[in-house]
Amino acid sequence: MRIAEELGVDAEIVLYLKTPPDAATLQGIIGKLEDPVTDLVRRDSMWTKLGLTDADAATPEQVVALLVKHKQLLQRPVVVTAKKAIIGRPKDRVRELLS
Repeated sequence: MRIAEELGVDAEIVLYLKTPPDAATLQGIIGKLEDPVTDLVRRDSMWTKLGLTDADAATPEQVVALLVKHKQLLQRPVVVTAKKAIIGRPKDRVRELLS
């Protein structure tokens, strides 16, 4: 959000735990995503706790199903514009996209 403010870009912040994206929204993001779709899934302690492997998030369909079921696994931030979507890490990618 800070980068958007610095650049004078209007931004809508979506709190993904309170308002998780549905399957259609995720498919729309994937359609614009410049990153590999598998990068939308966080591989953290929850990933391990659920016993997931890379084979569980190998296709766009699997990623959507997994994120609809386990919203906490959504990598963040995800920055979406009218034409592109990126995972905002490192932060310089956000600045580049919004400039």
